[in-house]
Amino acid sequence: MRILVVEDEKKLADMVARGLKAERLAVDVAHDGEAGWQMANAYEYDLAILDLMLPGLSGTEILRRIRRKNST
Repeated sequence: MRILVVEDEKKLADMVARGLKAERLAVDVAHDGEAGWQMANAYEYDLAILDLMLPGLSGTEILRRIRRKNST
């Protein structure tokens, strides 16, 4: 399972990623909305954990774009 974590608080993002990696999951982390969207657009993820209030694009806008790109 491949997971995208988009969180601007680096300590929190690292803590979430470490926990997921301990469960042997593949995790990518982005620290702002634009980087999160670029990763979501470039790779296929099974799950995205999005902070709503991000610099650049909001988590809500990233989710809208993901849904427009891939309805599943």
